[in-house]
Amino acid sequence: MPEAASAAAVRATIGASEFDRDTAVTRRAPGVYDLDLSAGWTIINAVNGGYLLAVLGRALGDALPHPDPFTISAHYLTASRPGPAVVRTETVRTGRTLSTGQASLFQYDDEGNEVERIRVLASYGDLDALPDDVRTSAKPPVIPPMDQCFGPEDGPAPVEGSSAITDRLMLKLDPATLGWALGQPSGRGEMRAWFGLADGRDADPLSLLLAVDALPPTAFELGLKGWVPTVELTAHVRCRPAPGPLRVAITTRNLAGGFLEEDAEVWDSADRLVAQSRQLARVRLG
Repeated sequence: MPEAASAAAVRATIGASEFDRDTAVTRRAPGVYDLDLSAGWTIINAVNGGYLLAVLGRALGDALPHPDPFTISAHYLTASRPGPAVVRTETVRTGRTLSTGQASLFQYDDEGNEVERIRVLASYGDLDALPDDVRTSAKPPVIPPMDQCFGPEDGPAPVEGSSAITDRLMLKLDPATLGWALGQPSGRGEMRAWFGLADGRDADPLSLLLAVDALPPTAFELGLKGWVPTVELTAHVRCRPAPGPLRVAITTRNLAGGFLEEDAEVWDSADRLVAQSRQLARVRLG
């Protein structure tokens, strides 16, 4: 956006996708963006961390000279809530192939005090300029066909811990990671699913930032319940995804001291590893 744009103009430009509308930011001044966090991306009463990452990612994509997030690390300081917010960005360094910036999202508390909700540091580049050589031992996750997997709409009651965000996602979970929904968690920290946006919008680098944090927490398959708030999340975007549904696989190998890690891989319809992430999250024990 060359100059400050109205929210209406942004919506007209980016089309009808709910994800695009709800991550839209309006430039008030250089490096300062106004927005409204939508209640449509909440889990219980908390705004989803992947959605927040995409909002900040969009602001940085406007502020920096390169278009695509390569790596973005976020620290979640306080719980965000639906409503008005401000993002402030700062360009840290600009190079030929990478630019680095930081951004923070602020809201006001009930007493009118400005509160920082999330702070990120990110490096941006041009995914289309990357070489196409691939040397990897990683393999796509084995997930049953979509018609053999299950989403929130397939259960007799809403899936525990879900809320408004599930209406905006196409999420089909691997039955092998659904024991928790039947009261029989496997004890393995694994979650796998087909993933997309409910309105059919194809994936892009910003929606990959949502995908790495949109599945039910692996803590459910470890037999734990309740909110699993993210403390820190780092995502790497490896290439622009091909059209079609994504496959997301998340694993946890260690839970200690009330914290666990979640390692995510996102694969596109062309069997390419398009995004990876690791997050540290808190869990309630006992």
